[in-house]
Amino acid sequence: MAKEAGFSVSVTSPTSSPLGRAIAESRLPYRKALVVTSWAGERRWSIHGEEPFEGMALIRGDSEDLAQVARAAQAWQEGAPLSDIRQAAPFVRLTGRFEVPDPDPVRLTESEWQSMRTEASERDWPAYHALIEAAYAEPALRRLYPFTSHWVLRFSTTTRPSLTITGPCILTDDLDRYTVSKGITGAGVHAQATTAHEAVAAAVRQLPSGLGPVTFGAFHDENQGGFDS
Repeated sequence: MAKEAGFSVSVTSPTSSPLGRAIAESRLPYRKALVVTSWAGERRWSIHGEEPFEGMALIRGDSEDLAQVARAAQAWQEGAPLSDIRQAAPFVRLTGRFEVPDPDPVRLTESEWQSMRTEASERDWPAYHALIEAAYAEPALRRLYPFTSHWVLRFSTTTRPSLTITGPCILTDDLDRYTVSKGITGAGVHAQATTAHEAVAAAVRQLPSGLGPVTFGAFHDENQGGFDS
């Protein structure tokens, strides 16, 4: 299909699933190979491209147009900027993370914040979006690594792949109320608030003193790990 469209891309397929999965390596060392998978029930393909330090997605998407999929794979493989990949193949979704050429924990933290803000802006949940924006606007929280567990905002002093949880949880409900608590289900309530800014201010008061800069969360124990939304 790529050759018929006037361009080429080099891919490999695992022997266990030669028709269901293809891998397009990138020439950039700070990109993992792009993974292309075919859908079982219809003529459609999905792509997933990650950065190597945390294994988090930079791009994803799905399309029924195989030529578009091939264009995305070629652009990824050749090292095109993420925005150019989106331009070449409009079905591609940018997660908001930007590429970091080395495991710089400060840059990885900022990249994760940008992904979280992108995701929140795309959800039909104004209270959650307000919470993420208010937390990002607070310097004491912005310098911590953010993550979510069941859509509860949490913080770490290390990046993925091995998080070191610190401070409280912040959650909102269907009535746009906010809870600052010790647990992700709202257990151990520290404060309740009617606005995101009030909740963030209450969360800052619960932060431990003497927190240093975020560090890279390298694995030391196979039982440790991160959390995803």
